[in-house]
Amino acid sequence: MGFSINTLDQKEGVLAHERIKSSRRVGKYGVNLSDIDRIAVPSMMPTTLDQLVVIDEIGKMECFSERFRKTLEGVLDSEVPVVGSIAMKGDRFIQKIKARSDVLLVTVTTQNRNELVNIYLTDNK
Repeated sequence: MGFSINTLDQKEGVLAHERIKSSRRVGKYGVNLSDIDRIAVPSMMPTTLDQLVVIDEIGKMECFSERFRKTLEGVLDSEVPVVGSIAMKGDRFIQKIKARSDVLLVTVTTQNRNELVNIYLTDNK
């Protein structure tokens, strides 16, 4: 019936739902910009430089939020490491994020998903 927002610090909200009336829609789902801006966006802002930012996902629904897009760009421009998932296809903004020289894109498949941590931890030691 919908999609939730769940942060690593236990905050929850509604990303999109069939019953939400919104001009921002993906298929049958109305997107809840209020919860994106109130819950998801603040969770993307690290409080120290030794934090890791995890974003699952950078997709069409999330990118309806101007605050989400600006915050994402700010975090990517910072020294804080970011691990995220991003839509395979997307609008100009998603393509711009994927084209950044500081972004490493890795396609996760059922064949490689169990080995990726070992590959990237070994390469970065």
